[in-house]
Amino acid sequence: MKINWGTGIVIAFGLFMTFILYFVFEVQSNSKYDNDLVVEEYYKHDTHFQEEMARIQNAHDLQHKPSIKYTDSGVAVTFPAGFESDKVQGNILLYRPSNKKFDFNTKIALTNSSIVIPQKKLIKGRWDVNMEWQYEGKKYLTKEVIYVN
Repeated sequence: MKINWGTGIVIAFGLFMTFILYFVFEVQSNSKYDNDLVVEEYYKHDTHFQEEMARIQNAHDLQHKPSIKYTDSGVAVTFPAGFESDKVQGNILLYRPSNKKFDFNTKIALTNSSIVIPQKKLIKGRWDVNMEWQYEGKKYLTKEVIYVN
């Protein structure tokens, strides 16, 4: 049986499509490949973008800003001494870009104007820290990236 060049192109094209489809189905069906969105409700989150920018600007305009640093004991969030600890409320979201299974929230409960998130809750690598907080009725948003060793 002789195969002309037209038949060869069709066979090659069919094999290439089969090869691509195999990998598409493999990635979609295997739970090892996590392909979730960063935010579950992306469009709903995006409608509040201007409010988020206003809170970031409020935090930027502060003369004395809270600091977020990684230490040997964990992630230390320290507010300036001028802030009254009982008036600061909010959440700290630690977001792991590589795997959302490790993300967690912590309520801000200050002792001596600081809070420490223990090292045992963190794994090595990059963490995005989003601190949404409120002080005397004004809302703030502080974002930092830290690397855990």
